[in-house]
Amino acid sequence: MTRTLVLSHLETLKSLRGQPQADAGLAQRIAELKEWQHDRLTRTYADLVAHPRYGRAATFFLEDLYGAKDFSRRDAEMIRIYPTLVRVLPHATVETVDLALELDALAEQFDQDMARALAGPAAITETAYAAAFREVGRRPQRERQVELVAEAGRRLDQVVKKPLVATALRMLRKPAHLAGLGDLQTFLEHGFEAFRAMGGADEFLAIIITRETEIMQRIFANHPQPFAVC
Repeated sequence: MTRTLVLSHLETLKSLRGQPQADAGLAQRIAELKEWQHDRLTRTYADLVAHPRYGRAATFFLEDLYGAKDFSRRDAEMIRIYPTLVRVLPHATVETVDLALELDALAEQFDQDMARALAGPAAITETAYAAAFREVGRRPQRERQVELVAEAGRRLDQVVKKPLVATALRMLRKPAHLAGLGDLQTFLEHGFEAFRAMGGADEFLAIIITRETEIMQRIFANHPQPFAVC
């Protein structure tokens, strides 16, 4: 079932990321929104990025999961390598990938809906962002988004303790690059290495969940300073 879900999430992402291509204005607004969100997250978690223990994991979240760049190539690579991925990697690792992709698909849908609510050309501000956030609504899905960060993070923290995963990733490295799958390989290795180096993710994840939950609650409550949580 999990393997089917992985492919389903990938196909959802492919479909979602293909939609704005027919609307240059929407595509531009999505890019601006992603840049704004990346800047906000960078400010919110500047202390974790600078932390000697949590820095690599925080950078992985900011650049490889919530970066402002286009991840469509990585999605396409994962679809191509999907049969090999599920054959070589342990089941627990595939489950972790499934959670990460569900999170990615949910975030992409919200980004597109937010971009439509933030129709340009005015610059995106905290006030405008919060208003669009409330307009899009769907609080249960927003709460699920935060839950997925915790679930995926905890699973990854468990996976990095398994020596067979490190071996499998090393086995994939050369074939992946030869097959033009470098973006995907880099993503997998960055996540694995960052969490393994952290030596336990409980406190790191608790900080993220606490801050993002408080920000979400403040936005829905129309707090005048929703992002001032740390």
